[in-house]
This record gives sequence, C-alpha cells and structure tokens, in this order.
Amino acid sequence: MNTTTSILVLSDTHGYIDNDILQHVKTVDQVWHAGDIGSLQVIETLVACVPLYAVYGNIDSHAIRMQTKEFLCFECSGLCVLLSHITGYPPKYAPGIIQKIKEYNPSILVGGHSHICKVMNDANNSLLYINPGAIGKTGFHSVRTMIRFEITNAKPHNMSVIELPRW
Repeated sequence: MNTTTSILVLSDTHGYIDNDILQHVKTVDQVWHAGDIGSLQVIETLVACVPLYAVYGNIDSHAIRMQTKEFLCFECSGLCVLLSHITGYPPKYAPGIIQKIKEYNPSILVGGHSHICKVMNDANNSLLYINPGAIGKTGFHSVRTMIRFEITNAKPHNMSVIELPRW
C-alpha cells in the first residue's frame, strides 16, 4: 500500500505566525520546525493544526527549550529524519553535525539558522539536506520561505519552495 505523508518545513519564525503560513500548515500531515521558534504561541498554534516536530534555536527561551530538543531524530514514512537548528550545510557542516549524522544515519537532515533556503543532496553522507530559509519577519532575508514536499514509499518528492512577501 502506498502511503504518502505531506510535510511543511519551517524555520526561524522568530515568534511570528500568520494566516498566510497557517493556510499552508492546514494542507499538510506534519510540520517540521528547525528552530528559532520565538514564542510558545507559535508552538501552540501549529500543534492545534497538525503534528509538530520541532527543535529549539539559538534565540529560543527556556520555556521553548523545555518543550523541544536541540536534536530530534524521528521516522517519517520509512525515512530517518534528523532535525537541528544550526547544521551548516554540505560539506561545510557545523561542529558536531557529522557526529550526529554518523550516530543517527538520517536520510534527511533539516536545519535552519542561516535564513537561506537551500536543498542539497549530500552524496558523501547519503542524505538530503533541507534548510527552508526563514518564514518570520525578523532577519536580513527579503523573501520569507518555507518548503513543502511529500514522502511516498520512503522517497521524497513534489518538493516546492513557498515564498511569501516580507512586508
């Protein structure tokens, strides 16, 4: 049986969530948030809509850190996913990320922090790297971005970048 899971990947909300974001949240099965959540309200709003997998980022409060982890590894539709805020990107990973990749052997690595939307195949580590950019309104980015995709039979597909205006 073919089961498909639709995912919306967010990062760097910095406490900001609006109906433009929620319109997309309500069309997926899961949301993955790669940190710098910014407020408990963002978590509560997302959890009220769909299952949420989230990690804390460098700006997140103690209250958010009590509800999330620095690293989160989970299974989604047959794939191992590793979520963290500061990951760097292939091959320039942040300190400690290669160790986590070796420990968990993820098929997908999701990071945030840079506010730069980037999707890359990391052939050396046999994984797909995803950074959705920043969907919040705080930071240097001129376009707010998030990524939507699906996983069917342990294969990611139908990936698209969703762009929203900054102002």
